Amino acid sequence: QVQLVESGGGLVQPGGSLRLSCAASGSIFSINAMGWYRQAPGKQRELVAAITSGSSTKDYADSVKGRFTISRDNAKNTVYLQMNSLKPEDTAVYYCNADIRAIVAGIARNYNYWGQGTQVTVSS
Repeated sequence: QVQLVESGGGLVQPGGSLRLSCAASGSIFSINAMGWYRQAPGKQRELVAAITSGSSTKDYADSVKGRFTISRDNAKNTVYLQMNSLKPEDTAVYYCNADIRAIVAGIARNYNYWGQGTQVTVSS
C-alpha cells in the first residue's frame, strides 16, 4: 500500500506564508510527477502546481505564479509547496497528488494517488 500524508495547513493572515509538505510512503518503486491541487467550497478541484521527477519542469496556475513555489526531495519521497503573500481567495483544502510506480502483489505498476487533504484558511 502507498500513502500520501500532507501537513502544514492552518490559519494565516492575508500576506502571510505557509509551507505544505506531502510525504509518500509504502511499497514505492519510483515516483514520477507530483503536484498540489486545491478545492474551495462550492468550486471544482483545480491544479495549483506540479513538478516532474527530476524537478526540471514546474507548472503553476496563473493565480499563484510568483507567490507559490513547488519543490521536492526525492530522497525523502516528499513534495513541498511554499505559499507566500497569501490571499483570502487561496482558502481551500489542498491535496497532494502523485504518479507512483508501486509494487503490488510483487509487480510494479503505475498508479495515481491522492492525499487526504489539508485545510488552508487565509483570514484576518
